[in-house]
Amino acid sequence: MSDWTDADDIHAWLQRRWSAGEILAPRITGDDPYPLELRLRRPKAADVADRFGEVMDWVRALQAADRSALGHGYDLRFETRNSRIQGEYRIPVAATVPTEADALRLLRRGADAERFQRAAEATLARFPELRAWIARRPLQLLEHADAWERILAVLDWFQRHPRPGLYLRQLEIPGVDSKFIERRRGLLTELLDAVLPPDAIDPRAAGTSAFARRYGLRTDRRLIRFRILDPDFLLGGLSDLSVLPEEFARLALPVERVFVTENRINGLAFPDCPRSIVIFGLGYGLDALGDAAWLHDVEIVYWGDIDTHGFGILNRFRATFPEARSMLMDRATLLAHRELWGQEDADKRYQGEPTRLTAEERALYEDLACDRFGERVRLEQERVSFGALRAALPD
Repeated sequence: MSDWTDADDIHAWLQRRWSAGEILAPRITGDDPYPLELRLRRPKAADVADRFGEVMDWVRALQAADRSALGHGYDLRFETRNSRIQGEYRIPVAATVPTEADALRLLRRGADAERFQRAAEATLARFPELRAWIARRPLQLLEHADAWERILAVLDWFQRHPRPGLYLRQLEIPGVDSKFIERRRGLLTELLDAVLPPDAIDPRAAGTSAFARRYGLRTDRRLIRFRILDPDFLLGGLSDLSVLPEEFARLALPVERVFVTENRINGLAFPDCPRSIVIFGLGYGLDALGDAAWLHDVEIVYWGDIDTHGFGILNRFRATFPEARSMLMDRATLLAHRELWGQEDADKRYQGEPTRLTAEERALYEDLACDRFGERVRLEQERVSFGALRAALPD
């Protein structure tokens, strides 16, 4: 009997419809999907002939849990069949749930449905444009029902203050603090996108980490950190500085050479070099240098890891600074440090097409990507000897 549909299977089928939002959504769309019907896995003709007693037990078990027995739930639809051995008999072929009330009683979700209804009505009274979202995600609304009034307060505040230019900490919303919003950025993104006008949303800022930028909030911006490598060019006696990108763009330092290295310790330990600075620690955030037009008037040198990601960053950097050359990212450096090789993470290797590499760089990149030196070989820049670094620098 285990492969024949039983009352638990019917409940599980209805639960799947609940989990898909199909029980609550009609309250918003106005659709009437009832009666819901499930075709039963039922005994075959051979089962009726050979196991008729078990078949009748199965029928009685289904009937003991149906609407005629309990007063709610499912009805059984029977068909009359004939058996060569048993003669004429009636067998259930489908279970139907006739109304929403029956579905909710069977699932014991009546209280949840009422909570959903109250939250949905409150939402549509203030934000009718969220009707489609509620119909698409009724369980998400129900999941947050206890906090829903505060969520609506956040939507209302952003409608009245589009792109406010404030830090999240500065928002004055009754009952709402910054952590409340931070924990619900994904949900709020979906809702704010639906209720705000297009000019209040920056579509280029995607993902929860870009929530503030997407809706015009101020953020703790990433600074550009650099060291002045020539003691004759210190700024007010300072050699190690961190500044905002727009401030860096205005500096126009009187240097001839700018080194860019990914690793922070490499930047801190970088040797003195005449008329030069080193920028460090930006990783893939090198785009922050894009507004510094004065960098196009100096020699710019990039030093990264010898691995697929190092060449990926170099390739991206050259989209902004095509004149940049690489340093210590060559075959000779790699082979000279064989005993210090490591391995790239298998799931984090660069997957793009590095079209801005020189012929020599591209050949080395392809050797690494194809594992011609060994499996996922990499040489991290901090493993390159200090003597090799000094030898690569101009006098």
